[in-house]
Amino acid sequence: MRGIKDEVQNIPFIDLFLAEPPVQSAHESLGAFAYRALRDAIRAGRIPPGPHIREIEVARWLKISRTPVREAFHRIISEGLLTNGPWNGVMVADLTAKQLVDLYAVRETLEGTAAALAAKNATAAEVRSLFGIAATEAVERDPAKLVVINAKLHQIIYRATHNQYLLQSLTTIVDTLGLLRHSTFVLPGSIALARRDHLEIIHAIRDGEVKRAEKLARRHIRRALAMRLQLQNQKA
Repeated sequence: MRGIKDEVQNIPFIDLFLAEPPVQSAHESLGAFAYRALRDAIRAGRIPPGPHIREIEVARWLKISRTPVREAFHRIISEGLLTNGPWNGVMVADLTAKQLVDLYAVRETLEGTAAALAAKNATAAEVRSLFGIAATEAVERDPAKLVVINAKLHQIIYRATHNQYLLQSLTTIVDTLGLLRHSTFVLPGSIALARRDHLEIIHAIRDGEVKRAEKLARRHIRRALAMRLQLQNQKA
């Protein structure tokens, strides 16, 4: 009789492994290559929570040995994007409500700090970029496209801090948020609220209003958490 272990190990490859693998960059180690390939696939939603992913599958997909894949697994597990699964494999993490609240508590602090520093340090070109993205956001209706626009807007604010350590911390948070499969922009009123929040934050940054920018950014993230929890409850 075949055991459960045999059944799990013979599950067909998930769609990721049917796709053309990325290309290793020049001067990129195999470990760094495996890390980048997996991390990008997780962020893009090509590896959903649930399927069991083994080293040998990823190694075959990337056409490399298992050792750099193992290194990538350990690194991404430490970042919270993967979790240990059965039989020496891993699975994409699935955030609980508590983890979501904890994550947004950190995000609120970091985003507030980012907005405050952007109000102090943003260049005229960065402010123009923010207003340009806000103008694009104002006419877009597609939730999927709004997710991309929203990410670009926040990234410009992060860069406008001119603080590489804060940028790195926020990038880690954003990567973890990539585990969330559904956009809150599907909720009634969420698009209009996000647009108003963004414009208020951008104006505060432009005018150099440090405290106001931080206050508005923190409020924006608290609202985002409330909508995220609402959406999670609807999906449950």
